[in-house]
Amino acid sequence: MGRYLGLDVGDKTIGVAISDEMRWMAQPVKTIKRIGKKKDYAAIAALLHSYDIEKIVVGLPKNMDNSIGLQAEKAMEFGEGLKKRFDVLVEFSDERLTTSRSTQILIESGIRRENRKQFVDQVAAVQILQTVLDLERSKA
Repeated sequence: MGRYLGLDVGDKTIGVAISDEMRWMAQPVKTIKRIGKKKDYAAIAALLHSYDIEKIVVGLPKNMDNSIGLQAEKAMEFGEGLKKRFDVLVEFSDERLTTSRSTQILIESGIRRENRKQFVDQVAAVQILQTVLDLERSKA
């Protein structure tokens, strides 16, 4: 069984999380600073080569009314680019409110305000990925 990679794709950064080999738990890996599509995809390629990735889960930031807005369109475009470039399954997962929940988790963990920004995207990626892992486990 290969691992899953979770991505919280934003305009400036991409939060990255990875599952354990049994696909029970998601854990934060890093935050990729977005420089350009070529370098963004190269950073993802490096992760795919470092781990045995079977599926990439991209967060889909839908609007609260479940519609697709500009940020969701950007995430979908990035995910489609992943599908074209890599031989790996790509799935989208609703990520409404993950950033606000991630910020709350960091506050409750005692992370200082000036340090939260560097972790919030990773925590959001963990939540995106963990949602998919939990859903798949409940279906098994």
